[in-house]
Amino acid sequence: MDLSEGLPDWTDWDGAAFVVGCSLGIFGESEAFTRIKWVFWTDNPLGNALHEVLLHLATAGVLERREEPDEQFRWSIQ
Repeated sequence: MDLSEGLPDWTDWDGAAFVVGCSLGIFGESEAFTRIKWVFWTDNPLGNALHEVLLHLATAGVLERREEPDEQFRWSIQ
């Protein structure tokens, strides 16, 4: 999955982290978010690392980030 195609609109951080994981090949394209949501909803190295990737991509200007109504990301319109 191409990251720019996977995050065209504001997406909650866990869904955005799932898209990043799919684009990196960590999760298969047929993998359902609902089967692995525990990765993002628990304190574990993989979920934490994917969240950090989102933050770094936002700092670099690749993604946009907002904190309200929830922490969300989208592909930068720039």
